[in-house]
Amino acid sequence: MIHNQPVDQKSKPGDQRLLIAVFFSGLTTLAVELSAFRLFAPVFGASNLISAVVIGLILLYLSVGYTVGGRWADRSPRATTMYRIIVWGAFIVGLIPFVAQPLLRLARDNLQNLANVDVALLILAVGVTLILFSVPITLLGCISPFAIRLSMQNIERAGHVAGRLYAVSTIGSVIGSFLPELVLLDLVGTRGTFVTLALVLLAIGLMGLGKHALKFLWMPLVLIGLHAALPISFSEIAGTIYQGESGYNYIQVVERGSTRYLLLNEGQGIHSVYNPNSIQTNGTWDYFTLAPFFNAPPYSPDHLKRLAIVGLAGGTIARSYTTLFGPIPIDGIEIDPRIVDVGRKYFDMNLSNLNAIVGDGRVALANSPYHYSVIGLDAFRVPYIPWHLTTREYMIEIKQHLTDDGVVVMNVGHTRTDYQMVDAIARTAQEVFPSVHVINVSGSFNSVVFATMQPTSINNLRANLAAMTHPMVRATAERALQNVRTIAPDAIIFTDDKAPVERLTNAIMLDFLFGLSSGEEKLP
Repeated sequence: MIHNQPVDQKSKPGDQRLLIAVFFSGLTTLAVELSAFRLFAPVFGASNLISAVVIGLILLYLSVGYTVGGRWADRSPRATTMYRIIVWGAFIVGLIPFVAQPLLRLARDNLQNLANVDVALLILAVGVTLILFSVPITLLGCISPFAIRLSMQNIERAGHVAGRLYAVSTIGSVIGSFLPELVLLDLVGTRGTFVTLALVLLAIGLMGLGKHALKFLWMPLVLIGLHAALPISFSEIAGTIYQGESGYNYIQVVERGSTRYLLLNEGQGIHSVYNPNSIQTNGTWDYFTLAPFFNAPPYSPDHLKRLAIVGLAGGTIARSYTTLFGPIPIDGIEIDPRIVDVGRKYFDMNLSNLNAIVGDGRVALANSPYHYSVIGLDAFRVPYIPWHLTTREYMIEIKQHLTDDGVVVMNVGHTRTDYQMVDAIARTAQEVFPSVHVINVSGSFNSVVFATMQPTSINNLRANLAAMTHPMVRATAERALQNVRTIAPDAIIFTDDKAPVERLTNAIMLDFLFGLSSGEEKLP
């Protein structure tokens, strides 16, 4: 029986320790949840399906933790029990990235055994989330009800105690929702984020245990030792001269001979190519240089005034345009600031006419005061194109930033037989622009979509061959004229309200994961 006691308005030291424990438990839980997306993206992608799996299951584990924690606290209402739960939960959080690396490889390798890619992703994502997060998140979920039980000295203050503890836990969660993206992922990488969170929470638990902490001091030593001893990279590619992590990507630079390649995450696609002796890439980037030549002949390159690139990466397109058309102003938009740094250091992305803008492609373009002769879209977070960069509304925004003879050019992936994404983006563009042309890129699983402000014909490109003084551009145009694709008239039209980009992309996911096809170029 609980007896009513006079209310002590002053917080006891034990109460303060409980508040600290609850705060950091809430912070760690949300930070781990958000970091899970970064952990999964190289293998499972960043689709809504994966987000639903991670968020839904972590909420389930928290619910189990609340139930188990309440019963556990009633059976053993001692602070040492709660702090033991904290140290074990923290330690297992620190182990997540080390277990994840081989587990995610195994999941990727077993995708081939499942025929339906949506089912495959769902089953494997659920399984991996269960193995990696069920135990630590359930343990962390035990902390709030445990702290409430330990704080309950007066039944008349039950509501006040519970409200205060849950408020502190929620404040911790709020901070935990910002901490990975704004600080940890960029500063110490994905694995370092999990280890850092674990060590901080371990410190809280060990301090709470007092003299009982000695038997758990091996835990931080194990985590620090694993982090120091084991390699971080997912893959080991010959010729790697740089690898590192940002808040968005695992970044690699690979050098083959005199050519450098920018790879992201699992290295399934190349995002930039740099050779100091040539602008020719023999890939999708070369086709971007054809955009102005879809205008009525004879087209003079002098008409080109300004270029925007959404998905700047290492600056391959910017370098090609500067070489071919002179130092025209170029606004290159890239969401990942670390990629911009890598581009400058390893891809000589230091053009005086290039203005590198770090930001979201849609927001940055909407806030640009300029009109462009060409706007290029090459924004992949392999294998997905960000859905908000595919819609009719975005096409309208692009149109508002084009000159009267402007052209938008878009890189889109497909498989040997599935052109749903290509046709959908082309049909969406047809809703806004008077003429749209699709060119399949020779020797790749890419198509390039050109949409023009003026009514144009594919014959314009043929008629403008004489204006193409650079041999690379002329050769690319000749190949393009042999690979014109007809747009499916019944393709879906993407809107801000409905843009099933992920569903269509999932149709090519299996081929992408195994390197059989992709929306990106492959290493030679």
